[in-house]
Amino acid sequence: MSIIVFGSINIDLVATSPRLPMAGETLLGHNFFQVPGGKGANQAVALALLGIPTQIVGRVGADSFGAELVNNLQASGVQTNSVLVDETVSSGVATIAVDDAGENQIIVIPGANGRVNLEDVERLSHLLPKATALLLQFEIPMSAVVAAAKAAREKGVTVILDPAPAPENVPEELYSLVDIITPNEVEIRQLVGFAVDGEASVAKAAAVLRKRGVKYAIVKLGAKGVFCATPEETFFVPAFPVQIVDTTAAGDAFNGALAAALFEKLSLRQAVIWGVAAGAMAATKPGAQPSLPNRATFDAFLKMRGVESC
Repeated sequence: MSIIVFGSINIDLVATSPRLPMAGETLLGHNFFQVPGGKGANQAVALALLGIPTQIVGRVGADSFGAELVNNLQASGVQTNSVLVDETVSSGVATIAVDDAGENQIIVIPGANGRVNLEDVERLSHLLPKATALLLQFEIPMSAVVAAAKAAREKGVTVILDPAPAPENVPEELYSLVDIITPNEVEIRQLVGFAVDGEASVAKAAAVLRKRGVKYAIVKLGAKGVFCATPEETFFVPAFPVQIVDTTAAGDAFNGALAAALFEKLSLRQAVIWGVAAGAMAATKPGAQPSLPNRATFDAFLKMRGVESC
């Protein structure tokens, strides 16, 4: 059995500066680097580095970036047989600005990711009978996301949705196809349409998502921790205090570790703790995929903080 990620594969072009620029402002930065990214690819790598059999379905362009991205996925242990090389468009690119506090601003150019369609869902469908979970995000067309969720639901495969970047409108039918949704503070505000700025409002927002049909609503609150609402209970998991360097892939690390824990038959509460730990670890290093922990360092991090790794 394996976990499947259906989503974006990007190259990240990262610039660091003392602070993030205001509109119309030019800043002198510290440095520049190029690393593999994309929310789909990040989550696939996060899973594979934790030792979980992982397959990714998506597209890259027929360019040097595309070859680099596929090679990096393979080097990380991700199965890439279902990655299509699209001859008609460039690979996806994300331009990322990161300040000294580790906060970021990101602009994504979809490229090949924007051409993901029902043909890709068909390739995905052939993999679902041997999958335990499907991870989805919103860096590919919404129609493909909905079709993939439907296909997974039909096969009894758990659907985990990271609603990022949050669109203005999410089809109502998608919520009922999702088992676990994992928005951050910005995304949940966009999804529910009201400010989420305290314990009461987070609980209210999570309840709205559950009422729409999601089984588990997990809200990532950054340094404050994670709130989780299930059919039986609500609970909160505090963040692990770390020195933040770059938060770019922290949310992807969370989703990968969450899915990894569930793959290993841990409880939802334990899975959320895994997600919080992996997100914290990712925030201590620059870049997206280079910041993701492998299993040995992840287990050591948990052990140092008195958390069982299995």
